[in-house]
Amino acid sequence: MSKAFTKETDAPEVEDDLDDAAPPIPAGAKNYITPAGLRRLQDELRQLKSVERPKVVEIVSWAAGNGDRSENGDYLYGKKRLREIDRRVRFLLKRLEIAEPVDPKLQKNRTQVFFGATVTYEHNGTERTVRIVGIDEARLEHGEVSWISPIARALMKAREGDVVELRTPHGPEQIEVIDIAYRDDDGEVERKA
Repeated sequence: MSKAFTKETDAPEVEDDLDDAAPPIPAGAKNYITPAGLRRLQDELRQLKSVERPKVVEIVSWAAGNGDRSENGDYLYGKKRLREIDRRVRFLLKRLEIAEPVDPKLQKNRTQVFFGATVTYEHNGTERTVRIVGIDEARLEHGEVSWISPIARALMKAREGDVVELRTPHGPEQIEVIDIAYRDDDGEVERKA
């Protein structure tokens, strides 16, 4: 088959430089992160650089020595995986460079919602609990939301019993703050003074 009808595999693919899933940091804002979140990102970076990348490089080197690269699945997949790892490493390096660790345990005013607070609130008759964390460490499945998310912005500086306005696509909705707590990295809750 003519090369005109096949994809050139040795040429670098043009990919979006939209690094991973984290939203951009708002202009003029700092990249706040909890100590636990900072450690998770550092551990991920260390894992990628010292374990995953060397493994993939070894596979690509072995596959390249097998001859024809155009139909070599190990080689093609390995090169793609290397690009993904390198993109994630660049992203993590940039984000860690500008990270501003904030330890919720050091929060003096525990009666208000600030970065690192675990907040229980009532919305439309349902009680929910979220922890306000950094952009790069938010994990909704663990109840952790970014400090720039609409719910976190609505809750910021609120006190127990306050009713605040949450802006939604359907219009403003009222939510009531039920409980505010600050927990350490082990999940131990440190109550208000």
